[in-house]
Amino acid sequence: MDQVLAEIKGITKQFPGVAALKDVSFTINKGEIHGLIGENGAGKSTMIKILSGLYTPESGGTIIFDGEPFKTYAPLESLHRGIVVIYQDFSLFSNLSVMENIALGPYVKDGKPLVDWKIMEKTACAALEKLRFQLDIHAPAGSLSVAKQQITAIARALANKARLLVLDEPTSALSKGEAAKLFAIMRSLKEKGISLLFISHKIDELFAVCDRFTVFRDGRCMGTFNKEELDGDKLVSLMAGRKIVYKIFDKNRREEPLLEVKNFSKAGQFKEVSFSLRKGEVLGITGLVGAGRTEVAQAVFGLSQPDTGSLFLEGKPLVIKSPKDAVAKGIGYVPENRLQEGLVLGKSIKDNLVITVLKAVSNRLGLIRRDKKALLTKEWMEKLAIKPPLPDLAASKLSGGNQQRVVLAKWLAAAPKILIVDEPTNGIDVGAKTEIHQILRDLAAAGMGVIVISSELPEIIAIADRVIVMRRGRIADQRFCEGLNQEDLLSKAL
Repeated sequence: MDQVLAEIKGITKQFPGVAALKDVSFTINKGEIHGLIGENGAGKSTMIKILSGLYTPESGGTIIFDGEPFKTYAPLESLHRGIVVIYQDFSLFSNLSVMENIALGPYVKDGKPLVDWKIMEKTACAALEKLRFQLDIHAPAGSLSVAKQQITAIARALANKARLLVLDEPTSALSKGEAAKLFAIMRSLKEKGISLLFISHKIDELFAVCDRFTVFRDGRCMGTFNKEELDGDKLVSLMAGRKIVYKIFDKNRREEPLLEVKNFSKAGQFKEVSFSLRKGEVLGITGLVGAGRTEVAQAVFGLSQPDTGSLFLEGKPLVIKSPKDAVAKGIGYVPENRLQEGLVLGKSIKDNLVITVLKAVSNRLGLIRRDKKALLTKEWMEKLAIKPPLPDLAASKLSGGNQQRVVLAKWLAAAPKILIVDEPTNGIDVGAKTEIHQILRDLAAAGMGVIVISSELPEIIAIADRVIVMRRGRIADQRFCEGLNQEDLLSKAL
């Protein structure tokens, strides 16, 4: 037992109508990278929140950390023990400097009333030095790239003397190169004796860095395994209880143009981008992170304005100066970051679902009719199989896959002609991915034009009829997806 850092024993957690965790037991060793794996809704997020003190489990279960059982469950209690969670949004104060984000934690933890700026600077620099990473400690955290924000969050954990660092989908917004640097940092932390609990849906990443895996399914622990005991297929089978592969959809070659983008350019982002989207088609856009994919989509939706270029909808000139214009013309946009841009996390499922159709559920005085709101919510929760089927549940309590379904439902309720979906399965388990793919293909089959932006090449090949490859802000290639393989696309992207 000397090597065990955290022992989770018989943990159960109930929510109204849902058993999120059922008698879960496993251990995390000192100085190991431990993968926590399961489909969306399997209970991983609930387990993290119990470890971090945000949730209290039902009586009968306990967590023993370095030989001492948890007496109370509270964030400060977990922080004092050295348990630090880095969520997907990093939870940084964007208006504060890198130094303040890294070094304020110890002041909060110890209840110090006054700040010594020299000590804060020394603390921040020491934490970054441990990571062998240089950052401008006086720069606002909000001005940093996603990768540098993540480094800041990890440095903050070190400043808080983390003994167990929990990383929740840490590579979801990173390029492959940035992810490789993160893995190197994770290994160096392991060598320093720090334990890491790594949550990811990317099987190749899990096998690249983890020593052991604990698999959750439907709130239960299916067991803990050494890396050598498993391969990708066995791991997926344990997670899902079934074999899952990407379904390659039949490809359509439609000719009738719905949307035409001509000579779109914006300084520093993209140049001379031209393409068309046809009715009933899924058009894929891929390329490396930073290639300009998202920036083009945001310009089409009115989130930014191109310097030059024009749009045509069903053959007629289209002027979009804002997202409001885009919505009025029948264009919907599901952003890459559903947590910050796609959902109002503190609001209920039903509040999120009706946000795009407030007029349709309001009376002449502009007051929302509860009966119409309830009917529309019920309709779309059933159509997209959103679980749990609790309209009043806060969006923050849903799994990643069900959060994505709510964002899709929000836009589908507005009956768009065109739906742009940026990284539709980011942070979503393999089972839910195939279901999201089916939803998007069904929308195209019903006549909608769908644009899917994705860095996952197997996803693009599986779901899209045609694909655009972007490189350094320009279109490098356009082709039909029949007969394509990943090497074809990657060579164009590079």
